[in-house]
Amino acid sequence: MLLPLLGALFIATLSKSKELLAKQITFATTLLVAIVGVAMATQFQRDNVDLQFVESHSWIPTFGINFAVGIDGIALVLILLSVLLAPVVVLAGWNEATGGRWSVKTFYIILLILETMMIGVFAASDVFLFYVFFEAMLIPVYFLIGGYGSGARAAAAVKFLLYSLFGGLLMLASIIALYVLSGEQGGHTFDLGALSQLHLSSTTENLLFLGFFIAFAIKAPLWPFHTWLPDAADSATPGTSVLLLGVLDKVGTFGMIHYCLALFPHASKTFTPVIIVLAVISVIYGAFLAIGQKDFKRLIAFTSISHFGFITLGIFAMTSQGHSGATLYMFNHGFSTAALFLIAGWMSARRGSSKIADFGGLQRVTPIMAWSFFFAGMSSLALPGLSSFVSEFLVLVGTYTRYPVAAVIAAFGIVLAAIYILIPVQRALHGPSTEGNETLTDLNLREKVAIAPVLAIILALGFYPSPLLNVINPAAQHVITKAGYSDPLPTIGSTSAEKETINK
Repeated sequence: MLLPLLGALFIATLSKSKELLAKQITFATTLLVAIVGVAMATQFQRDNVDLQFVESHSWIPTFGINFAVGIDGIALVLILLSVLLAPVVVLAGWNEATGGRWSVKTFYIILLILETMMIGVFAASDVFLFYVFFEAMLIPVYFLIGGYGSGARAAAAVKFLLYSLFGGLLMLASIIALYVLSGEQGGHTFDLGALSQLHLSSTTENLLFLGFFIAFAIKAPLWPFHTWLPDAADSATPGTSVLLLGVLDKVGTFGMIHYCLALFPHASKTFTPVIIVLAVISVIYGAFLAIGQKDFKRLIAFTSISHFGFITLGIFAMTSQGHSGATLYMFNHGFSTAALFLIAGWMSARRGSSKIADFGGLQRVTPIMAWSFFFAGMSSLALPGLSSFVSEFLVLVGTYTRYPVAAVIAAFGIVLAAIYILIPVQRALHGPSTEGNETLTDLNLREKVAIAPVLAIILALGFYPSPLLNVINPAAQHVITKAGYSDPLPTIGSTSAEKETINK
C-alpha cells in the first residue's frame, strides 16, 4: 500500500512537461508492487485459514478505530489480481492520458493512489477502515472517468458516484448500528472478528444485512442495481475500464463473502433464495442485452453483468465448490475482461470508432490484434481449456448440488455467451474488410508485451488452476463452515426416506 503512494508523491514533484518520465516512474512503481505482491503470495500459508500478514495500529482510539489489516486466501487472490493488472494497464494505455482535462502527470498520480486503495480495501480487517477505502476509491475513479474519458463522461462519472454513494450511506448506517450494539455487548469496536460474534435479533440482523448487501450489489453490479455500469464503461478510457470492471467491481462480491456472510449468517440464509433469483436474472438479462449491443465497450459491460451474476450465484449457493468457483471467477474475469477492453481499445483508437459495424476483415489486415481479441472472447464465453471455464464449471456444479433449478437456468447463460461473443467476432474479424480498415496497423511491440502476460495467464489457469485453488479452497471451506453450512451429501440412488435422513 505504501509503494504506490511513494510513487505518486515522487511524480507530484515533477513538472507537467516531463510526461514520459511520469509514465516510466508509474510503470516501474506498479511493476515493483506486483513483484512484492507475488513475493508475499509465496510466503502465504495456504492451509492456515486465519488472517495472515496481520498488522494493527491504533488510529482513532476514542472510537476504537484501528488501522488493522490482514488477509486470507480470498483476499490474497484479489490483491494479486489488483497488483498484476496495474502495470498491464499502465503499459497498455501508454498514451490514453493525453488530451484529458488535466495533465498526464495528474492522471498517473490518481492511478497510483487508486492502486493503494484497491489493496487496502481487500486487506482491511477493521470494518470502519474498510468503509473508508470503499468510499475513498470513488474519488480517483470519478476523476479518471470525468477527466480523461470520452463522450458523456461527466454524466457517467456523476451517475457512478451517486449510485456508489447511495450504497455507501446504507452500509455506513449499518456499520454505526453494529458499533452501537457492540457497546451494549461488551465494548465498542469496529473489529470484524469481534463484530461477527454479536448476538442480534432476527429483525435487526436482516435490516443491517440489507444495508451491506445493497451497497455491495451496486458495486458488483447485480441486477437491478447495474444501470450505472454501461455508461461508465462506455465513457472511461480502456485502462480505467479494466480497473473498474476487473478489480473495483470485485469489492462488491468480496464484501458479500467477507462481511455479509461473516457478520450476518442468519440473515444471509433468510435472503439467499431472493439473491439466487437476482443472480440468475443477472446472468440471463446481462447476456440478452449483450447480444443486442452495437458498441464494443457496452457489449463488454453487459457481459460483465452476466458474469457477476455467476459469481453471486456461486457465493450464495453456500457450497465450498460454489465459493471456490466464485473466487476463482473473480480472478479469471479480471484478466479476460482486461484482455477484451484493452484490445477493443486499441481497435477503437486505430479506427476512430468503437462501433462493431465499423470493423470487418481484421484477421487479414491486423492478424495479431484480431486473433488476440478472438482468444479473449473465447475466454469470456468460458471455452474449455481457458481459465473462465474452470471457474464457471465449479460455480454451476456447486450451485446444482443445492439449487438445481437455478443452476440449470443459469447454464443457458453459456449458450447466450456463445451468441454475444461469436456474433461480434464474426462481424469484426471475418468477412470482407470495411471501408477504412485497410490502412489499420497491427499491434506494436509495447502492446504485444502488455497483452502477452494476460493471455498467458488465461491459458495457463485453463489447464492448471491448482496454484490458485490450493489457496482458495481452505478459505472457501472456512467461510461456509462459519456461515453454518456444510456441503450437501450425494443422494444418487437413495430412497426418499434416505435422502431426507442424509439432508437432516
